[in-house]
Parts: sequence; structure tokens; C-alpha cells
Amino acid sequence: MNFSRMFGLGLCLTFFSVAVLAANKIDSVRIWPSPDSTRVVFDMQQKPVFRLLPKQGALVTLEIDGISEPKLGKMSGESELVKSIRVQKVSGKASVRVLLDLSRESTEKAFALPPSDRYGHRLVLDITDVQAEKAFVAPPPARKSSSGGGRDIIIAIDAGHGGHDPGAVGPKGTYEKHITMSVAEKLAALINKEPGFKAVQTRTGDYYIYPSKRPDVARSKQADLLVSIHADAAENRKASGASVWVLSLKRATTEVGRMMEQTEQHSELLGGVAEVIKDSANERYLAQTVLDLSMNHSMTTGFDVAAGVLRELGHVTKLHKKEPQAASLGVLKAPDIPSILVETGYISNHNEEQKLKTASHQQKLAAAIFRALKKHFHNSPPADSAIAQRRGKSDLQLPDQRSVPVRSNTAGTPTVTGTPASAGSAPVRVAGPVLPSGSQGSGRIIVHKVKSGESLSMLARKYGVPMSQLRQLNQLKSDNIRIGQNLKVPQR
Repeated sequence: MNFSRMFGLGLCLTFFSVAVLAANKIDSVRIWPSPDSTRVVFDMQQKPVFRLLPKQGALVTLEIDGISEPKLGKMSGESELVKSIRVQKVSGKASVRVLLDLSRESTEKAFALPPSDRYGHRLVLDITDVQAEKAFVAPPPARKSSSGGGRDIIIAIDAGHGGHDPGAVGPKGTYEKHITMSVAEKLAALINKEPGFKAVQTRTGDYYIYPSKRPDVARSKQADLLVSIHADAAENRKASGASVWVLSLKRATTEVGRMMEQTEQHSELLGGVAEVIKDSANERYLAQTVLDLSMNHSMTTGFDVAAGVLRELGHVTKLHKKEPQAASLGVLKAPDIPSILVETGYISNHNEEQKLKTASHQQKLAAAIFRALKKHFHNSPPADSAIAQRRGKSDLQLPDQRSVPVRSNTAGTPTVTGTPASAGSAPVRVAGPVLPSGSQGSGRIIVHKVKSGESLSMLARKYGVPMSQLRQLNQLKSDNIRIGQNLKVPQR
């Protein structure tokens, strides 16, 4: 091939590349607002080549290559954060600049999304309202106490998906985001009617919240549990039934490591302990231990709640999985908040799609989840809750020493004898009264050495004693226990 032919071929390829590059187009613009941010989606004919230029005051500028006509196409949606959007041609280039005039202080990030089942190429601009974001996840002044004394147990309910993210879509076009919102609202209503309980929702309208932010909202409301509602989908249209998912150990460990590197979240997770832990190597090991204990508690509690929810769901619908499943799902990422994700059924299954759309079935699902939550927290209420305080008043008080059979050892120290309930338990020495008066038990106590993954609620169920009795007997000020701690346990 001679030089002139090579030059001609190269010139043709150059013209072809320019033609392809200039063939892109903005088909439409969609605006999706939420309480603390706004997503602006530019639907493109081809994969966008773009740059987010330096911000000038309240003006955000996106430069998009390969577009010769300065047109935005059809626009839908609106947001108080975005005052106007306009487009202009870049002189001497096959490019346009999209200018967004904002009303408040914000941060921005832009990225491209590939085609999906419902959309083609997209250029996404996420705009976060700085002040609204702070208010959205700001902690309340204090937990409110109910009329009987003590605080309400707070359940955070997360309706999956929302806004531009419809979630799974059923054969008849049912959006998962609508199902999850309906079940979440019904569950919240049941919880708010129950004395001693309060529901908060991560979203209260049709808008999108990042999965990683949903636990942050629950944490800001000081929630005792996060319940995320979803509807499953599969290529196999015969798949059906509900399932419940919990935090996987792999994901939790990864998140603890990530949070340790972020000072603000580190302090938040430690609940104030971080304020007195300096950033030396040895003291960071202490911080890691505190977080590990929190993770063990939340994972154990989450599994217990998940098992109870499955039992109740089994009375109202088919189960896809009869045991809690563990996964690295975004909304379950927080190691400090007990969390479960409830798949209410397969929206991809024609019959289940029809059921999930009905208010009566949604109410049954919400009622089943509520019954499980109520049972769990009545059996294992947080120490400072109104339910725990009411139970504490009715629980048996400390008796005189005559109710405890004792013998003297060689050192003259009273020793309570008893038969260990399980491996890892042994007789424990005590001085003074130990059992509540009027106890129907054997009058003996054992000691249990706390192992990894155990919580106070788990031990209360294991030995068949109220959590309040374990707290009183061991002089615990909260429900937190540590690995290796020796706990006195009355035998019933």
C-alpha cells in the first residue's frame, strides 16, 4: 500500500470517527428530587464522553462531546434545588455545555450508566443539598419517653428502591418500589399503634436514597432495628415465596474496617467512646474491639429477629427459604444496627405479582412482620425502654440469703452450687443474695462465660430467664456484654 492510499484511508477513518463522535444526542432530561439531593438524568443516544467543569458560584457545568445540536429534548420533573437547566454550543468543537443554575450550596458528581432493560445510555448528575443532607441525617435531641416511663423502641422501616429506581418489574408492569412503599406504610401504622413502639421511615415518598445512606438515616433516628422491605425477582418465573436476609460476616468485617478509617463514622459508631480513645496504634485496637462487640450484637439480634419474621410469614404466605439467609446487601451494611431485609415474594412470578398488588395481602405481610418484631422486643427489650422498665417492676426482687443453698469452701467464701446448663458453664462464687424473691426456680445459679456472637437476649432465651433478671443479677447498666465476661445465670 503506497503512502497516498494510507493517507486517504487514515483521513477517511478520521472523518468517520468525527462523524460517529458527533452523532450523539440528548434525547430527554429527567429530574428526580429527594429530601437531601436531586438526581438529573440525561438520556443519551450513545455512551457519553463528558467532563464536570469547575463550579462557578451556583453554576454547575457539564461539557459533553460528540453533540452538534444544543438541544435538551423533553424535560420532566422538577426540584427546588435546580432553578434552571440550559444548553449552549461550544465554539469550534462538536460539543455542548449543559449549565445548571442551583438555588443552594451543594456538592456534585457525574457518571455514566450503560443501557438497562428500561433505559439506554445515561449521563447522571447527582446534586447533594449540603444543608438538607445535614438535617436529613441529624440525630434528634433525645429519644422520647412513653407515658409509663422509659423510651419507645424505635423501628426503622426502609421501603426499597424509589424514584428513578423502580426495582424489579412484574410481568404485568408492577413496580417493586410501589409494593415496598405500601407494605412499609402498613407496617409503620401497626407499630405506631402499639404502646412502647415507634416507627420511622427511611423514605416517605417516591424518591431514591442510596442503599449506603439508608442505615445512616436509621442511625440518625437512634433506631433499635432496621427492617428493609423488598420484592424479589428471578429469570425463573416459577420461583416464589418470601425470604429474610441478614448481614453476612464478610460484609460486616469489611465495613468495620472502612468505618475505622473514617473519623466521623468511627466516632458515631462508638457512641461517644471514640472521644476518649486517642488515635495511637494500641488504642485503635481497643476501638476495633468495641466495634467488633457491636457487630456481634447486631448480627445476633438480626438473625434472631429474621428467624421470628420467617415463622410469622410462614402463616400467611409461602416461604422461598425457611432459614435466614446471609448476604452482602448494601442496606444491611451497618455493623452497629441490627438489620434484616424482607423479600415479601417474587414479583416476577405472575401469581405472586397479583397477590403483592392487593392491599389485603400487603396487610397480612405487614401484620406478620409486626407480630415477630413485637414478640422479639417483648422478650428482649432494650434496658432503657418502657417495656423493659414495666417488666422490671413486675419481675421478682432480690430475696434474703436463705433462698440460696450455700456451702463454705476452705477460704470461708460462700459458694453457690448448681448443675451447669451447658458446656462453658461452671459453679460460680457469690457473696450475698442472688435470686429474685418468689422464684419458681431451683434456687441455684451457674456462671456462663460469654463467647463470640452471643448477646444478652440470646442467653436469656437459652436459659429461659428474663433479660431484666440477668441485668439485675449481674448489675448491668445496659444490654452490652463482652467476650470472656462471666455472667451469673439463675437455674429455673
